Amino acid sequence: MALSADRNTPAKDGQDIPVPMAANAVIHGGGIVVANATGYAAPGSTATGLTYLGRSEEAKDNTGGADGAKTIRVRRKKAFKWKNSGTDPVTQAELGKVCYIEDDETVAKTNGTSTRSACGVVVGVEADGVWVE
Repeated sequence: MALSADRNTPAKDGQDIPVPMAANAVIHGGGIVVANATGYAAPGSTATGLTYLGRSEEAKDNTGGADGAKTIRVRRKKAFKWKNSGTDPVTQAELGKVCYIEDDETVAKTNGTSTRSACGVVVGVEADGVWVE
């Protein structure tokens, strides 16, 4: 039903969010964090069906825990500098294009013949890494 009066809508910044972790996930601080197919936080990896969330703000180990047993803080809505793939490197030609997750600290130019999930948009390429938004 549409509003018929003012509404006090709750808000949060959406940049530093708590995300329930996947069962048995180990996420290192500063690493790529993804949501797996069921929406739980996991470390970035070469796999399909993952959704890039951002950078882990802490290290957490959910080994032996069920989905959601632990929560991890994830920083979003920023550009982060990830390592560039040694075998499928992102180049200046990819500026403004999507790159792909190779592991929890590395991005690649292509989807690896449909084996990698999208990471984000390339906003800079430097000798020591790729800036991804």
